[in-house]
Amino acid sequence: MTDADAAAQGRKNASGARSEARWLERGVALRAFFYVFGTHVFAGFVYLLFFLGEHAKK
Repeated sequence: MTDADAAAQGRKNASGARSEARWLERGVALRAFFYVFGTHVFAGFVYLLFFLGEHAKK
């Protein structure tokens, strides 16, 4: 392997690492969004249960 081949391989690996890091960051952000969204949906459901329980005819 020549120095030029090694340098080209190094650039390819660095580019792939950046691409993978960007993909992982996007995945973490998407997962955090769904966790926050899901938590709010669950909290809204619990709030609805309390609201309906308070206004139920007893």
